[in-house]
Amino acid sequence: DVQLQASGGGLVQAGGSLRLSCAASGFTFDDYAIGWFRQAPGKEREVVSSITNHDGSLYYEDSVKGRFTISSDHAKNTVYLQMNSLKPEDTAVYYCAAGSGQNYDLGLGEYEYWGQGTQVTVSS
Repeated sequence: DVQLQASGGGLVQAGGSLRLSCAASGFTFDDYAIGWFRQAPGKEREVVSSITNHDGSLYYEDSVKGRFTISSDHAKNTVYLQMNSLKPEDTAVYYCAAGSGQNYDLGLGEYEYWGQGTQVTVSS
């Protein structure tokens, strides 16, 4: 069975850091892109960052550039999202997803598999 297990969320003060993890199993990790999405209350889900495992190409949404870093551990089939300088507007449920299509480095692309969310709350 395909599984994407997101973890690492929590409550942090503005300016703080969190590292999210997305542990993947049940598919060929290197053939997929992994994306991190977030959805805040009353807002649409948005893609935050993605990494295409077969070529390492990256995408960051403008508001997180310079603050968030995505990385992939192929030995552990796990993708990390290091989030620094967190702001209250980063508060959301964060999800990871896996896709085998194209254009993930443009913030596009279809995702076939989704994990459960992990809550990130940034207090001011």
